[in-house]
Amino acid sequence: MSEKEFQGIVMELASLHGYELAYHTHDSRRSAPGFPDLVLVSPKRARVLFRELKTDVGRVSPDQRKWVDGLTAAGADAGVWRPADLVSGRVVAELKGA
Repeated sequence: MSEKEFQGIVMELASLHGYELAYHTHDSRRSAPGFPDLVLVSPKRARVLFRELKTDVGRVSPDQRKWVDGLTAAGADAGVWRPADLVSGRVVAELKGA
């Protein structure tokens, strides 16, 4: 599964689980290096998720790891999702807040 296909599925699941706002940087050349692919906001769930999306074999760059680790250290819900996380149920569980 390509990252673009994966992102489409994630966006659909997020919408189904109450995430009314979603941000995706369309041209990463004009944003901070490594900033996560998605910011998902659910006012209903009072949740904000920062997620880097990777294929099952994609590598997380040092800048991407720095952002995820920094956001997590600051108390944000940040992480990396891969297509395997769809199969395991992790994506849906995290969207629900589990």
